[in-house]
Amino acid sequence: MADKSFPYSGFSSLAIHEGHLTDSNYAHLTPIYATSSFVYDNAEQGMRRFSGQEQGYIYSRWGNPTYREAEEKIIAMETFGIAGAHGEPLALKAYLQSSGMAAISTLMMSTLKVGDKVLSHYSLYGGTQEQFNTLLPTFGVDAIIADLRDLNLAEDMLKQHPEIKLIYLETPANPTIQCVDIEALTKLGKQYGKLIACDNTFATPYLQQPFKYGVDYVVHSTTKFLNGHGTAIGGIFIGRDREDTKARTYKIFKALGGSSSPFDAFLLVNGMKTLEVRMERHCSNAEKVAAFLNNHNAVASVNYNGLSSHPDYAVAQKQMRHPGAMMSFELKGGLQSGINFMNKLQLCTRTVSLGTCDTLLSHPASMTHYSVPKEQRERYGITDGLIRMSVGMENVEDILNDLDQALR
Repeated sequence: MADKSFPYSGFSSLAIHEGHLTDSNYAHLTPIYATSSFVYDNAEQGMRRFSGQEQGYIYSRWGNPTYREAEEKIIAMETFGIAGAHGEPLALKAYLQSSGMAAISTLMMSTLKVGDKVLSHYSLYGGTQEQFNTLLPTFGVDAIIADLRDLNLAEDMLKQHPEIKLIYLETPANPTIQCVDIEALTKLGKQYGKLIACDNTFATPYLQQPFKYGVDYVVHSTTKFLNGHGTAIGGIFIGRDREDTKARTYKIFKALGGSSSPFDAFLLVNGMKTLEVRMERHCSNAEKVAAFLNNHNAVASVNYNGLSSHPDYAVAQKQMRHPGAMMSFELKGGLQSGINFMNKLQLCTRTVSLGTCDTLLSHPASMTHYSVPKEQRERYGITDGLIRMSVGMENVEDILNDLDQALR
């Protein structure tokens, strides 16, 4: 294990070593702590643990050593190379969750109350959109959806709706790959006293670090690129280490019961160690795939922030190390062409989700955004013929050959 004082020069060293503590049996890797509860030396120690006078594990729904390594590793990745206003390290607190939606639920329930509103933008993950449309209103919280790429419109919304408490960003967004300006929206939100949260799933901390721009919270579906192998469902909530995060958010997290499992946390920890090398291959392949699709006569349009023709190209260049591995594209023949294309794939995988080693393609209108009303999703650019693609790590020539034969 690397000494805690060792200065990491790069992301991969940190991703491999950070967060690991030597356990009592000196296991090379953090074990799977498959236990529901933890014991005490005596009654007094149990009392100190429950009262918070002594740090230690009580119940795995509240915390577990395997979770802890995953939490600390993600905190380290989200803050690598970033310092506070006075040069101090950023202090964050993270809670590993059973899914990305559990992390979003913890965020919403711990920051919003009856009468509050959340401001977000067009084109969100279908589960998030459904939560905004159907779940939050039952708790007296409404969502305002606007094109937050227009900063004047964003400010108009803040002026018209002082009850907005939280600005929720998802960038790049699912599945249109729209990017919003994290820095500009955070600065604007702070002028009006709002909290800012960002879903960083598509980018990962390797490509984008929202805390660099002053956001209050970050959430991930760790199921995706962080795990990288499609072996475990998970999510994480990360907040600045303030009293509200340590007190209210922790209480909500425990009460909702959305904690991870030790086995899933173990898989996540080991998946994250290769994040940098995986993302480099994903992104390199994605550039070539986007260029191929952009020049194909069967493709009407390509949504990829690495194309200079994309309207959000400049924003992506500003806040991301690389435009990423996610894209979507519209076929000229609409829905039937999309069905034909999906059916003819031979190498690429037909499935939802993203971020695994293989290339994944899905049809958002009938899959991830099935629950979003047709009129609404089409207004957001999620048409019947849109195909979403998570570019994998195969030899890029094989990906291109499969796409070409399917498009023909």
